[in-house]
Amino acid sequence: MEPLPNSRTEPDGSAVIRVLSYNIRSMRDDTAALARVIAACDPDLVLLQEAPRFFRWRKKLARLAAASGLVILSGGATAAGPALLCSLRATVERTEDVLFPLTPGRHRRGLATAVVRIGGARLGVLSCHLSLDADERHAQAGLLLDRLAGMGVTHAVAGGDLNERPGGRTFRRLGDGLRDCWTAAPWGSEYTFRASGPDRRIDAVFVTEGIEVLGCGVPLGLPGVAEDDLRAATDHLPVLTALRLPASGD
Repeated sequence: MEPLPNSRTEPDGSAVIRVLSYNIRSMRDDTAALARVIAACDPDLVLLQEAPRFFRWRKKLARLAAASGLVILSGGATAAGPALLCSLRATVERTEDVLFPLTPGRHRRGLATAVVRIGGARLGVLSCHLSLDADERHAQAGLLLDRLAGMGVTHAVAGGDLNERPGGRTFRRLGDGLRDCWTAAPWGSEYTFRASGPDRRIDAVFVTEGIEVLGCGVPLGLPGVAEDDLRAATDHLPVLTALRLPASGD
């Protein structure tokens, strides 16, 4: 496997960053293995889904962040599950947790969002976990795109558990407005679910135009990422993406 670029800031202010998207199943599995996987991926930004939402959820999320060498950026119970972590390389401009309309009898869903600066680049960041229901999922994708458009940024990254494979209408709707990073620069492995025997890609990272995708995929074979840890950490496999962000003039 070709090595994934390490994070760095170029002399012109552009930044190479690593973004990790990961459904962590409310940290109900091996949290030490989970922290080891996240730390080995050496991300600047982590887009979590199914972060803890109930008793002492902030403390649990803070412990995961600390064990991974990161800090909490936003989300958790206040976003109905999605959360963002970041390295100290990121300067936070603002954060906002967004709740989708609640359909009676279904799980509440939402978005964790932030605007950060890394090097000379300014970036919108969004983590999502879309509905199991096809119609609701499609509507939530539209709300996600509307939220990105209203963040006041030129460049953004969005990722999460879509609960849908490529080719589905929600996946296509997101791909019409954004670039699917796996399609743009496949790296590592493709399938993300289930961790014990993956046979489908339902987790993805997307970016707006103007961001260069340097590689994207499940980090199987990445130094420090043990297959036993991937299977023990949660029921999904993570998606690791390397991006080059242009320096921002705003």
